[in-house]
Amino acid sequence: MADLSSDLYDQAGRPKPTEVRLKSEEKKLVVSFSDGHKFEYPAELLRVESPSAEVQGHGPSQKQLISGRRHVGIMGMEPVGNYAVRLNFDDLHDTGLFSWSFLYALGFTHESVWDNYVTNLAVAGLSRDP
Repeated sequence: MADLSSDLYDQAGRPKPTEVRLKSEEKKLVVSFSDGHKFEYPAELLRVESPSAEVQGHGPSQKQLISGRRHVGIMGMEPVGNYAVRLNFDDLHDTGLFSWSFLYALGFTHESVWDNYVTNLAVAGLSRDP
């Protein structure tokens, strides 16, 4: 009998994606994982939390607060090996590689990440609107 765990989990034991779908009109990315979890990520959240150096910097103290992205959409996506997807946003940002482990973790923390983002915008006197 074949060991199906290698089909369901990566080498670190994290669930693998079983379906990745872009809902362009809804401006969402939907990812289903092998453990049954399914997450919908708004494009704005993915854009402002992009794992790119442009957004994250080279350390926690360098993270950039991105404003004015309320209406951002995702124009396309490209797989990167078996571990990530590159998203092409309509504001021309396309440098972040969204690993499956990043997306999985964000699926569980998206509400607190979102609340923190909105709070930081308000403190900085910035807006989600362009």
